[in-house]
Amino acid sequence: MSKSDHMLSILWMLKAGERITARQLADTLEIHIRTVYRYIDALCASGVPIIADSGHNGGYSLLHEFNEAPLVFDTHEQKALTQAAMFAQQAGYPFDDVLNRAIAKLKLYTNEDQLRTLSRHEVGFDVIGSISDPALKPVLQELEMSVAHEYRLLMDYRTGNDTSSKHRQLDPYGLVNWLGKWYIIGYCHLRSDIRSFRVDRILNLSRTAEVFKRPPQFSASQFFLKNLLPDPEQKDKLISVKIHGKPQAINDLCAHWLLGHMLVERTDDQAHFKLHEQAIVTHAAHFLIPYGKSIQVLEPPILKEKLMAIAADLLNYYQS
Repeated sequence: MSKSDHMLSILWMLKAGERITARQLADTLEIHIRTVYRYIDALCASGVPIIADSGHNGGYSLLHEFNEAPLVFDTHEQKALTQAAMFAQQAGYPFDDVLNRAIAKLKLYTNEDQLRTLSRHEVGFDVIGSISDPALKPVLQELEMSVAHEYRLLMDYRTGNDTSSKHRQLDPYGLVNWLGKWYIIGYCHLRSDIRSFRVDRILNLSRTAEVFKRPPQFSASQFFLKNLLPDPEQKDKLISVKIHGKPQAINDLCAHWLLGHMLVERTDDQAHFKLHEQAIVTHAAHFLIPYGKSIQVLEPPILKEKLMAIAADLLNYYQS
């Protein structure tokens, strides 16, 4: 057995609740007693509250409260979990109260040295996210529970262009957080198809008594991206987009959620993408405007024309 296996075995033996001696541990694991002492010291250093009683009836035992802690994390794992929690909270994670309890419990079972280390890493690590609407919290909680338990839902949903909402029956397959917005992916009975819906456009949501079966191996994120990105089987319908510019601007373009996936080749000051015409008109042109004269579109003409039209419209708007 490896060192980690031996230490875990010692931990589980201690969690049985009875006091046990180093000799009993050594005999059970078939290791030297000095090795047991080293493993006990290592467990204590990682935050396990082991009590050592001397004397005739002495031995090792665990602090009673520690029996509620199912896992032991080292300092690096604790740091990773606390910092990941910051990302989740800034993304609008709907179970933030439970997350805070989990982090508080994690800190409860650390020793003083680990707690000081965590504090040093927390004070210098911040995440700035988009402002989340508190009203979305109960909706996201219901969606997450319905996805996990495959509950069928009823919802009133308003699309971006409609002033009124439509009543829909939805089998929720998965939640996706993309660019600061939450989306629910599922089978829409109104359209008889799998669709994505922005959570902040759900006006009313209720659970039905019915359940559904999620398609095996379904991935909400893959479905979402597939509907955003051009179909790879239609490469002959893609248009070349070539842009010259300052290296930093080219780096930004290549990291864009759409352009980055459609990059063909690049140099320090030039990038070649391939996009559908619709993506050029609806996404690329509006994304490129803020770069001003730091970039220059070489082709296609349709993108140049769209950029000029947007600039002219802005000019007319502010002149009037």
